[in-house]
Amino acid sequence: MSKNISISEDVYELLKREKGDRSFSELIEEKVNEGNRIEEAAGLNVLDEETYQEVKDDVGELSQRTDQRLR
Repeated sequence: MSKNISISEDVYELLKREKGDRSFSELIEEKVNEGNRIEEAAGLNVLDEETYQEVKDDVGELSQRTDQRLR
């Protein structure tokens, strides 16, 4: 029997890159059996909060500049 779960588009893309030829179920099961949390399987929580915020701000600023140039 299978179950449906909802995940954000960002997490989906991260898991999709990680899974290779395996199913999502196989990937998640492997990560959980290794003692990893699902956040680690998806590549989340890699940066500390301060670094994350700095990177997020930089990406936002660069995105705005790109948007302005394209207009």
